[in-house]
Amino acid sequence: MRNRFIRLASVAVAVQFLAACSAMHEAMEPKPMTPVQKHEQLVKDQTDMYARQEPVTGPISFYEAAARALKYNLDYRLKLMESALSANLRDVSAHEMLPRIVAAAGRSGRSNDSGGTSIGIEDREVSLRPSTSEERYHNTSGLGLSWSVLDFGVAYYRTQQKADQILMAEERRRKVAQNVLQDVRNAYWRALGAQRLLPEVDGLLARTQKALDAAREAEKKGLLPRQQILAYQRALLDSIALLTVRRQDLEFAQAELAALMSLPPGTPMQLVDSEGLEVDMVKISPNMAQLERLSLERRPEIREEWYRKRVNQKDLDIAKAQLWPNISVSAGVQYDSNQYLYNNNWSQTGINVSLNLLKLLQLPALEATAANQAATDDMRRIALSMAILTQVRVGALRYELARQEVVFADQSLRVDRSLLDYAVAAKTTAFGSELEVIRAEGRFLLARYQREAAYSRAQAAWGRLYNSIGLDVMPEAIENQDVATLAVSIRNTVNVQEVGNLLSVPDAATPLEVKKP
Repeated sequence: MRNRFIRLASVAVAVQFLAACSAMHEAMEPKPMTPVQKHEQLVKDQTDMYARQEPVTGPISFYEAAARALKYNLDYRLKLMESALSANLRDVSAHEMLPRIVAAAGRSGRSNDSGGTSIGIEDREVSLRPSTSEERYHNTSGLGLSWSVLDFGVAYYRTQQKADQILMAEERRRKVAQNVLQDVRNAYWRALGAQRLLPEVDGLLARTQKALDAAREAEKKGLLPRQQILAYQRALLDSIALLTVRRQDLEFAQAELAALMSLPPGTPMQLVDSEGLEVDMVKISPNMAQLERLSLERRPEIREEWYRKRVNQKDLDIAKAQLWPNISVSAGVQYDSNQYLYNNNWSQTGINVSLNLLKLLQLPALEATAANQAATDDMRRIALSMAILTQVRVGALRYELARQEVVFADQSLRVDRSLLDYAVAAKTTAFGSELEVIRAEGRFLLARYQREAAYSRAQAAWGRLYNSIGLDVMPEAIENQDVATLAVSIRNTVNVQEVGNLLSVPDAATPLEVKKP
């Protein structure tokens, strides 16, 4: 009966073991997401994209657009999380410098007695009868403290590395913020131009299409010579093609700005506008050496290279520290329930010194590596500095050329305004007179588009120059600020940076009022 019970128990244990193995094998198999899981994850991701956003309640200014882009931009939020993660890793590494305090408890057992006997060395005769000093089953517990000088040194250097990596993550966050502001500056003024011109472009497209339909009807009725009517249609088609291309550019600008602000699809967007197109360009400081010095001091990439050199140096310091003798100190209290022990409770201390002699052979190689690493880091930083100085010089030149382009676009706009006024005044009932008015309106709209494009390019050039110098754009903390407060902070920060560092002064150009036809 007993043997039968043992066999049944063995079979049951074997079945359970096989079932566990099968379950483990199934758990290790790759499991793709089901369609339901994919849909649920997609809905959750789309919700998280636009979660906790302040609604748009009115026209959006440039600084409000920048505030929304920085507060809700996913790339910037990712960099914030990376900075927080670096700080957490630093805290984890700092705890590695503490001593280790280990508490242990357990129970030991064996199927027979532990013990032995002894024999004489010379005659090989048994000198003691078999005996034991340990119970078959007994409990143990203990509390021990240990501290290693080498582990402390490595943890110390690792903590310094993590601290520098926090600073590197902060510089990357600054760079993302600067890039976001530059992208917003580039897109905002193009989107504002689109808001100003799209209604007029649509109206002129409708009039042009109506004139084209009338020309085709006149061709069918033979009211004008065929060559003249086809040339008329050709001119109208060219005007439609040009206006359509420009209209697409304007729509893309609005979509780009909405994406930068992370607005939900379909959100109506109205930008702050004034009655006229005001020329508000600024002149940069003629002291180019000052701008170059500022760029080398403020650019996030340069600062990140400084910190990267220190991080690389700490790697070599850790490698050198592992060549040192390791001193370990330990202390603790122990308990054993074994009744054969003379003392069931005791405390113990110890100190240990160890040195891997073969590791000392690495010292010359480590010294050479340190020298080469430092030279490489310096050369990389110098090459980056040269590229940054080039960006500053090119950015300043590009901005000055863009300012001149704005002035030229203003002159062209005045001429096309006068031509349109003349065409409207000279309009008659003749069939080709309407074409001349449409042509004049098309040229005028194209001139307005070119003026808007020139102004947006000048703003973009100013933003690139601002970015190439590495000037800050926002306060340190934005999570607890609403959009309006953050917009004011960004405006104040940008104004202080521009006046204090770029030494910009308003241009003498006067506002240009554009009359609508």
